Amino acid sequence: MASQTKTVKAAASPEILIYLDGKFVPKSQAMVSVFDHGFLYGDGCFEGIRAYNGRVFRLEQHLKRFYDSARAILLTIPLSMKEMEQVVVETVRVNKFKDCYIRLVVSRGPGDLGLAPWKCSKPTVLCIADKIALYPEELYRNGLSICTVPTRRNTPEAINPNIKSLNYLNNILAKIEAKNAGCEEALMMNQQGYVAECTGDNLFIIRNGVLITPPASAGALDGITKQAVLEVAGKLKIKTAETNLTRFDVFNAEECFLTGTAAEVIPVVGVDARQIGNGKPGPKTIKLIAEFKKLTQKTGTPVYKK
Repeated sequence: MASQTKTVKAAASPEILIYLDGKFVPKSQAMVSVFDHGFLYGDGCFEGIRAYNGRVFRLEQHLKRFYDSARAILLTIPLSMKEMEQVVVETVRVNKFKDCYIRLVVSRGPGDLGLAPWKCSKPTVLCIADKIALYPEELYRNGLSICTVPTRRNTPEAINPNIKSLNYLNNILAKIEAKNAGCEEALMMNQQGYVAECTGDNLFIIRNGVLITPPASAGALDGITKQAVLEVAGKLKIKTAETNLTRFDVFNAEECFLTGTAAEVIPVVGVDARQIGNGKPGPKTIKLIAEFKKLTQKTGTPVYKK
């Protein structure tokens, strides 16, 4: 992969290097055209990925979802999946990270001020590796409170929630509403009144001893972390189900938590002023978090050759 890309020398400051259309450039020089349809119209898609302990976690699954999103919006990514795997790994490597968050983006590319995507010359591809802290550390220990917001999750007939598009305004509006209500995160419902997901995380509850999460058909992204947690639960002999949930189910849950690549696994101890369980992270949640962390430390695509 090194022979296919060029690295532009950075200044003396230790700037991270960004992969941008075949080159690694310092963060301060990583520029995208103002005529790029990703900037003008949110026309593109992205993927959030994690590296732990020098390994990229579930890279194959993330790349499949990335290419599925692009295919759904009729956007041809100009690199093969294998080449993109090398881009992700090398982006982590050139920045000398062992643990980081990776943002992979493809946009329709530069065009004109009209909507027509066929007037865009070629897609823009970029990859960023950096640190991220979605929530304060104390909330991972003590749990967070969330609230239901008026903004409903996009419907599959509009923008399918399983397309990780660059247009995240639906989620951002919900995030603003949660912040205005004094909460760190928002619970989003679908048009039928069932629980969909939060602004960037899947939701899980434990009710009557069963670990339950809304299905993708409810408007929830089919999360990579979500699937990993379901697998971990199976190994721990915790019964699981993907089924529609109402707020009543969430209010009366024994435990609750959120999952996402950026968020990882974070306990929820309150929803709409209702205390969940005893108001502390539950025992099954704590066990699932511990086992998930073990999984991230020992699996993944290696970044560094031994």
